[in-house]
Amino acid sequence: MRSVRMRILVTLLVLAVVAVGGWQLLPSQSKSGKTIRVGTTDTVTSLDPAGAYDAGSWALFSNVFQSLLTYEPGGATPVLDAARSCSFEGSLLTTYVCELRDDLTFPSGRKVDAQDVKYSFDRVKKINSDVGPASLLSTLKSVDARGATVTFHLSSPDATFPFKVATGAGSIVDRERYPANALRTGNQVDGTGPYELTGYSKGKRIDLAPNSRYRGAVGTGRPVELRYYSDPAELDKAWKAKDVDAATRQLPPSVLAALDPSDPDQRVTEVDSSDTRNLYFNTRAGSPLHDADVRKAMAWLIDREQLAATVYKGTVDPLYSLIPTGITGHTTSFFDDYPDQNPEKARKLLEKAGVSIPVSFTYGYGLGSGAAADEAQELKRQLEASGLFQVTVKGYEWTDFQKRWASGKLDAYAVGWVADYPDPDTFAGPLVGTDSTMNTGYSSKVVDRCIQNSRQFADRGRAADDFRDVQEVIADDVPVIPLWQRKEYVLTSVDVGGGQYLADGNGVFRLWKLNWI
Repeated sequence: MRSVRMRILVTLLVLAVVAVGGWQLLPSQSKSGKTIRVGTTDTVTSLDPAGAYDAGSWALFSNVFQSLLTYEPGGATPVLDAARSCSFEGSLLTTYVCELRDDLTFPSGRKVDAQDVKYSFDRVKKINSDVGPASLLSTLKSVDARGATVTFHLSSPDATFPFKVATGAGSIVDRERYPANALRTGNQVDGTGPYELTGYSKGKRIDLAPNSRYRGAVGTGRPVELRYYSDPAELDKAWKAKDVDAATRQLPPSVLAALDPSDPDQRVTEVDSSDTRNLYFNTRAGSPLHDADVRKAMAWLIDREQLAATVYKGTVDPLYSLIPTGITGHTTSFFDDYPDQNPEKARKLLEKAGVSIPVSFTYGYGLGSGAAADEAQELKRQLEASGLFQVTVKGYEWTDFQKRWASGKLDAYAVGWVADYPDPDTFAGPLVGTDSTMNTGYSSKVVDRCIQNSRQFADRGRAADDFRDVQEVIADDVPVIPLWQRKEYVLTSVDVGGGQYLADGNGVFRLWKLNWI
């Protein structure tokens, strides 16, 4: 849940200690063991990597589990973590070989071996959870493990496979603690990441302690307490009450819009992100949105600028492309096809479809997901103002919401998407490919062919034309309507450093970068 990847656009560091000696920017010895409290509205839906494919869970996974590869802050290509080497074998991009480090141990004290890596990938695909990351490994045919060598055999060329290995889907678990055919129950985690999970209260709090056994690319940090809040207003309340030392994902738009760079009581980091939000449609027969002309009519009515200005107070940018700005293959396909709001064109499309007007459908969203409730009401207002649609809006607890869209129970649903890895592929296959994670029921042979073709290019710039073609088809078929692209904000108290590295929209949550000043 999941760009070149993110690049830091603006970093506003408000330091109360600007005029004092540089020694004060070093970690304070007196606070070295003090816990840093981090607040968020994200949700952890599962502690098992085979059972979650959402931003909140993957943020945790990147701290308590280890993958063969990982990403450095702002990095566009993965670097070695649990592996000491990784590369494609030959030029066909169908065999990927990694050599595992020989100094990794699980919490039990057992040494990590190549069989654990194979086991971890195999069980993701075998369990194939409807809310898990199995779809991300669609090109993985089989895995071999011999000695310290792990060999991945792919069903077709896939230059993006190393990117996928570096995600939460590649988390290495202890094969003696995780069942092969089912998700692990309970509140225990057995990984080799930079942190150990020492306390867990679902939906409220997670305690993390530095893992002294960790060996890899990132190092370890201070003890961390993750605090989870039901909505942005609650997070804002906690921040203002100084109940947390850092706050991210998401504060209310009105709060973000009013941030003052000169405020001496906080540090603000603003990161240019490829975190997007789209409106997805159930395109299956029997759905009121099955006909493409009905969905095109909606595309003629939605006003992204109004949505960004009113609901989000200018803290997001209107998006007219499946692939966000700053990523290879970005276009303005939805602006090209639907350049303004035109109720008359929308009416003609509905008449062509032969449907009853107004078209009635249900719109679902996740409770506590930023300004999702206000967003839903604004989109309802825009669509109903034309007299062409009647929208029933309903919010659901996040896990319930996931299961509802995964089982095709919603007509339309708005979901944010955190890029899984720094490549346009993450905005294609998982969102609009056949059997996509978003489960719209949409399938296009042209789209699938373009996605597969794009994976042949080790030079990812050469894949741009394929992704432009994908977006032209999507703008015509409209299984999804892009809404906006956000910036990533991290607030920290003045005595906490490293906030600028915490999140850059790629699914990695670098808690180990936080420190006391």
